[in-house]
Amino acid sequence: MIDKVTAISEAMKCVKSGDIIMIGGFTLSGSPIGLLRKLSELPITGLTAISEDCGYIRDDVKRKNAAALFDNGQIKKVIVSFLGMNPIVHKMIAEGTLEHELVPQGTLAERIRAGGAGLGGVLTPTGIGTIVEEGKRIIEVNGEPYILELPLRADVALVKAYRADRMGNAVFKYSAQNFNPLMATAADKVVLEVEEIVEPGKINPEQVQLPGVFVDYVVHCPEEVIL
Repeated sequence: MIDKVTAISEAMKCVKSGDIIMIGGFTLSGSPIGLLRKLSELPITGLTAISEDCGYIRDDVKRKNAAALFDNGQIKKVIVSFLGMNPIVHKMIAEGTLEHELVPQGTLAERIRAGGAGLGGVLTPTGIGTIVEEGKRIIEVNGEPYILELPLRADVALVKAYRADRMGNAVFKYSAQNFNPLMATAADKVVLEVEEIVEPGKINPEQVQLPGVFVDYVVHCPEEVIL
């Protein structure tokens, strides 16, 4: 058995300045808040972040998730579907200090899936006739135009699950699954934040939503610790 349970300080050493990182979650649902908080404390800069959104600030519980990384100036570029509720990001874009690529949400998921599956890209009609198609290759299939969207991969994926065993086999809680398992397949290193750790064999194999083969580090971050 390969025991992948690792202290957060040790696991986060795999993130280097200049890396491309994927950040799981959908706003706060399934967001690896403990890992992001640790990353915000490290002297790491020049990151490209691939995420559904740019995080947002909730003063009531002081959960900044990805927002703290922008506040610190650690991220130079984002590839996201939703700039959303983070005023820091809007200010950076207006000032020209943050590169950004907006991607339709379904297309973002498919580009990540393609990166994990080793595909050369995906064809989609989403964005035809809009600014989304600018600078991209258009391929006609059965008389219909499709945009060739290229795959996305990362150096490190930071993802969150509800429960995992020590080998990294993980289970998500309802919609908190979102982008997490896709991202775990499309990165060279994967750090998995979990609320509960169990011994191997305690999770029914039929319930595993992310096989441990995709996971490099398992970090225990109980919900009460990160609130």
